[in-house]
Amino acid sequence: MRYALQLMETARLELQPGRDNTNGEAVTRLNGKLSLETVNSFIQTMRKEPAMHLVLDMSGVSFLDSSGVGALVSLFVTRKHVGKTLALASLTKQGIAVLQVSGLVKLIPTHPTVEAAVSAREKS
Repeated sequence: MRYALQLMETARLELQPGRDNTNGEAVTRLNGKLSLETVNSFIQTMRKEPAMHLVLDMSGVSFLDSSGVGALVSLFVTRKHVGKTLALASLTKQGIAVLQVSGLVKLIPTHPTVEAAVSAREKS
């Protein structure tokens, strides 16, 4: 029996800055995998985000692993220490399951849509 050798596809994560308003709020859409291969560049990029309120649109995240969860916690804690906030929106079923298992749904605010995340922030 012969097996074809296939190289694993490199994991990618694309960050698309979305709307940025004068209320100090930014929305960034994530596309791809938030995993061990992508967390370093994710953290380095997102820690530089100057907005007071950051919403991550997670609808394009095809895979989230424990490294990705750790990166979200790190970003949340870093932002909180400097008086900034982080919310997650539009999580996939897999993303919701991972956050529930890790207990993060009790720590990081999550919303069904970006609009809900923005409006929840405006009401507080």
